[in-house]
Amino acid sequence: MLPPTVQVKVWGDYALFTRPELKVERVSYPFMTPSAARGILDAILFRPQMFWHVRRITALIPWWIPDATNRPNYSTMSILRNEIQGKISEPDVKKWMNGATPEPYLVDSAGRDSPGGAKRTQRHSLVLRDVAYLIDASPLLTAKANLPRTKPQGIDEPEGVDSIAKYVAMFQRRVAKGQCFHHPYLGIREFACHFAPPDGSEQPATHWNEDLGIMLHDVAFKDEKYHPNFFQAKIENGVLHCDYRDHGPGNLPPVKLLGQPVIEPLV
Repeated sequence: MLPPTVQVKVWGDYALFTRPELKVERVSYPFMTPSAARGILDAILFRPQMFWHVRRITALIPWWIPDATNRPNYSTMSILRNEIQGKISEPDVKKWMNGATPEPYLVDSAGRDSPGGAKRTQRHSLVLRDVAYLIDASPLLTAKANLPRTKPQGIDEPEGVDSIAKYVAMFQRRVAKGQCFHHPYLGIREFACHFAPPDGSEQPATHWNEDLGIMLHDVAFKDEKYHPNFFQAKIENGVLHCDYRDHGPGNLPPVKLLGQPVIEPLV
């Protein structure tokens, strides 16, 4: 049995949870992915001594939209953005550091046929609009817990042994104060999100029942490689059960991860 969960309410005007099979023209999943939820939790509280295990995500009815209870389960819009086609290479940077004349990396609005716009391209993105979620997660200790610190503890971290209760209390305090290491976002950094502790006024989208098919669960980085995991995502009464370690609402069995085996920095 996993430790008690923490909860945080997040919402925003736009979201883009990119489907990895459609990456040139970005298309969002219709629901938040567990990896995006973990990114929000890490933005609020990250410590090498623990990691976030996302258990479930609940879709909430956006309270700032008039008559939101009668709108579709999700709403999308298409946007067109200017993007760069590459990045400055490491050999070029080394040449400039050794005295070579730097060449500017120009990305302006003059058009791709001009020298200034040669590295610019335009791409569509299909994004979600007016989203709100309730994230349930458990902090789990890593192998670095209770080892000698190489850096001083944070000013908001109490003294004492590393424990689940310690990080639960830290997270709850930071959410209540609106503290974060960097502003959390909904899929991509352009779409920042608000966060707050739930106050009981939230309305779950209980009318939402949908099988989303295969969805990205998370990506682990090990041995200088990315290891993605996927799972069969299904929304039941507005809740996405994504816990691969324990049962979910209604005694649902743990989800089965597909792809690379899960990598956990457990003790």
